[in-house]
Amino acid sequence: MPKLGMQPIRRQQLIDATIASISRYGLADTTVQRISREAGVSSGIIHHYFGGKNELLEATMRRLLQQLREDAVARLGRAKTHEARLLAVIDSNFAASQFQTEVITAWLAFWAQVPHVPALARLQRVNARRLRSNLLYSLRPLLSREAAERTARGLAALIDGLWLRAALDGTQDGEGARRIAAAYLEGQLAAARDGTG
Repeated sequence: MPKLGMQPIRRQQLIDATIASISRYGLADTTVQRISREAGVSSGIIHHYFGGKNELLEATMRRLLQQLREDAVARLGRAKTHEARLLAVIDSNFAASQFQTEVITAWLAFWAQVPHVPALARLQRVNARRLRSNLLYSLRPLLSREAAERTARGLAALIDGLWLRAALDGTQDGEGARRIAAAYLEGQLAAARDGTG
């Protein structure tokens, strides 16, 4: 059996330390020294594996996005109807692996940097497009084109808003957030069925 090399283990260790450091100190005060101390390694290791703090921050956001995507793909693979697919998208955004204090704080820090850091802005655009695409794929068979677009935009804004509220309030009620988003979706679908939406 081949041995797993040290690089993936060390990279994940540094990403975990970055998330912990951002949660503890905030992004502005998260330094290479604090990350390396959190990981229990020398600061030279960060430069060896990532090149520097900015590259490590980008890799951290990429990893969080990858985890979100992997969870969404798994949930979507089990969904049998368009409504179930929509709930899978909601569920993946509020999964316990994502919706925890340290990760919520890291996401908020990254979002704050998006207007200033092109690499992070690019990752955020990819995430937003993926969310919109996943929502529209299942909304279009259920709603008119206009209603599908409006509902996708509203649901994406609600998901982002629930994340922001969790970050600002310090709460991590993923199940409560999921219920709010699911109720919005159900309201939009019910309005379409009743001819009022």
